Amino acid sequence: MAFLVLPLAGLLVRAPWSTLPQRLSEPQVLEALRLSLVTASVATAVCLVLGVPLAWLLARTDFPGRRLLRALVTVPLVLPPVVGGVALLLVLGRRGLVGQWLESAFGFSLPFTTAGVVVAEAFVAMPFLVIAVEGALRAADVRYEEAAATLGASRFTVFRRVTLPLVAPGVLAGAVLCWARALGEFGATITFAGNFPGRTQTMPLAVYLALETEPEAAIVLSLVLLAVSVLILVALRDRWVGAAA
Repeated sequence: MAFLVLPLAGLLVRAPWSTLPQRLSEPQVLEALRLSLVTASVATAVCLVLGVPLAWLLARTDFPGRRLLRALVTVPLVLPPVVGGVALLLVLGRRGLVGQWLESAFGFSLPFTTAGVVVAEAFVAMPFLVIAVEGALRAADVRYEEAAATLGASRFTVFRRVTLPLVAPGVLAGAVLCWARALGEFGATITFAGNFPGRTQTMPLAVYLALETEPEAAIVLSLVLLAVSVLILVALRDRWVGAAA
């Protein structure tokens, strides 16, 4: 416990509490916070659109290669984020497998843009959502879905009117975890999107930059991210305690 808690305690002890309000109101801090909140929220929305159907596919259907697909979904969890950023560059960069086509056909480039930040965060964070939603789907009673189907409801209607309400707590928990992971993403973001203030510099990148020139500012930014993490833990505490019990 000391090994886990002492670093966080050191952060609180060394924090410049007397100048905290002034530092939090600095333009570069507010800009990094705004960009982090916006990109993490958009990345979470992308993960919901793509991840919920994927979780349903893994939980409700049986097809060849399902185990392999599930393993591929979890790869970003164990893949070093910097490697994920390099992989995104090789696919979506200006000379990437897909990126060169986007560049030539639409004149659109993702790397080193705000949209690139969203892509990097979604790539790293989506497994958290998929795993949470798949677990909720497997725990849900399928008899309600079968009853709706026997009454003539289409598959989409069953999913929208029965399945989603049943697994809503799991979707919410997965979305919160996904958002938190996107908010704290560093490696893939700096590799794929760079570190440009006002455009791609999120809070973790601002912490890294400030640590080299102004350590107290880095501590203040770190406190903000720590506070967000604690709030998420408190929000999900009942769900985790119930699952453990």
